[in-house]
Amino acid sequence: MTRYDAVFIHAPSVYDFRKKPIFYGPVSDVIPSSPVFEMYPIGFMTLSAHLQRAGFKTRIVNIAVRMLMSDRYDAEKAIRKLDSKVYFIDLHWMPHAHGALELAKLVKKHHPDAKVEIGGLTSSYFWEELIVRPEVDMVMRGDSTEEPTVRMMQVLESGGDLSVVPNLVWKDNDGRVHDNRVSFVPDTLDDVIFDYGTMIKGVLTTMDIKSSLPWAGWGSEPLTMALSVRGCSLNCAECGGSHFANGRVVCRSRPAFRSPEKLAEDLEAIQSYMKAPIFVVGDIRQNGTGYSERFLRSVKERGIENHVVIELFNGASAEYFRSLDHAFDGGYTIEFSPDSHDEEVRFALGKGYTNENIEKTVQNAFEGGCMRMDLFYMNGLPFQSYDSAINSARASKKLWGLVDKKDPLFIYNSPFSPFVDPGSRAFEDPKAWGYKFFARTLEEHRALLDSPSWKLTLSYETELMTRDQIAEASYDAANVLAQCEFEAGRISEERLRNRTGRTEVARSLMHEVDAIMAIKDTAERDTLLWGIKEKGMEMMNSTVCEKDDLVWESKPVWASAPRALRGLMFPLKRD
Repeated sequence: MTRYDAVFIHAPSVYDFRKKPIFYGPVSDVIPSSPVFEMYPIGFMTLSAHLQRAGFKTRIVNIAVRMLMSDRYDAEKAIRKLDSKVYFIDLHWMPHAHGALELAKLVKKHHPDAKVEIGGLTSSYFWEELIVRPEVDMVMRGDSTEEPTVRMMQVLESGGDLSVVPNLVWKDNDGRVHDNRVSFVPDTLDDVIFDYGTMIKGVLTTMDIKSSLPWAGWGSEPLTMALSVRGCSLNCAECGGSHFANGRVVCRSRPAFRSPEKLAEDLEAIQSYMKAPIFVVGDIRQNGTGYSERFLRSVKERGIENHVVIELFNGASAEYFRSLDHAFDGGYTIEFSPDSHDEEVRFALGKGYTNENIEKTVQNAFEGGCMRMDLFYMNGLPFQSYDSAINSARASKKLWGLVDKKDPLFIYNSPFSPFVDPGSRAFEDPKAWGYKFFARTLEEHRALLDSPSWKLTLSYETELMTRDQIAEASYDAANVLAQCEFEAGRISEERLRNRTGRTEVARSLMHEVDAIMAIKDTAERDTLLWGIKEKGMEMMNSTVCEKDDLVWESKPVWASAPRALRGLMFPLKRD
């Protein structure tokens, strides 16, 4: 058995979801992972890279992926067989509030002398609740904790005083809690190591590729990421990554950008390991036109042939899209989230561009060489009525009419989240944003996650829509969107029937769960829920959207094996 200094463990949303009658809905239809939320944060890779550079031996174990891929996988047995001084468990996104702590309990059960550290945005918000739990020894607060984590490991190795480690909350041998405060908030990302070679070397060392997968489908349809920024200059009301939330949760007063040249270098490094699309996180115009121009110039000089995915936080000109087309030899995709077609709703959220601007942006994109555009609308937003949600779906027909039928414009409509993000403006002042919450504490959110239906998991309703109405609006909007796509000549009648039929099956299943939950006899209720579990699992993905539409064309990661080995043997020289 290999002894590690640090093992990073990613949990499923709910542990053990395989042994519970849970009926998933459309809350994960527009992300790469399943409703199990098996995608681990990119921080696993950066933290591991920093620790390895400091001489520590690390490993990533995606428990969620392993559990999702096999009913026979024994998570507890796998944890028992691990041997590490410290176990890092991410609680970055709120949907992991249940699974993360259940795995922490298992780690403590089988490795009582090891340290368990929880990190991520959610844990940074709920650190006071977390640190008093017996299964948690430490909480690392902040959004850029690579250097504090290295320092923490060095102190543990030397037997020193943990009070010198910034951002750390910890318990001493007597159980007393110490808060070192968030003082490490770097104003640049230039010192962070983004290296996919870390993951590749981990696979070669452990010979356990499944445990290293970022999400279940990554091996066959890989997507890589490059971070332009941590933090945000925008203030979207419901977002836990907004400017307000970053100040509230991780003490970040302004975004920290990666220099444009280093960001371009990251793309080149990814390309040296694999031929896969690269998602550039954050709008590259956020730090001014000078930043984006320098980035695109550097990209062109490096000859980036991988397909690149670019985010828009607002509209863009035809000139901007032409500059993207010129820079990326492998072509580019645009991700754009207006959230709502209702301008009043969108303006209230903090997105100040008009519908006319959206329409022009869509046209500009395809005139400027865009190979694909994904546009997202959401339900359950502040000040959004049922009619407003449906009208966003109806508006899609006009957008499709503005471009050629061959232009791959994909439009999605789904619930925006199971939870309103802690730390966001809406979470901190729900009355001002028309929200009513069913959960405020970490434990209350954990309890909701263990609900049998996605609708009952929702932590919120609004002044204009109840939980039931948000759910019904999601299904109704899906059907309207599919009908509009058909009328625009973009899908066949058969595909229309398949989509609307699947939506209605999911809706019927939700109503069936509602009826079962009204039964007072617990045993009878459980029996009936288990009776429809298999039917529910069939609806796990692509409930209201075609999840396959989210996949970029790419060869399986195994096809890049020769390139990856070459990249490890002759690593890119980086500044």
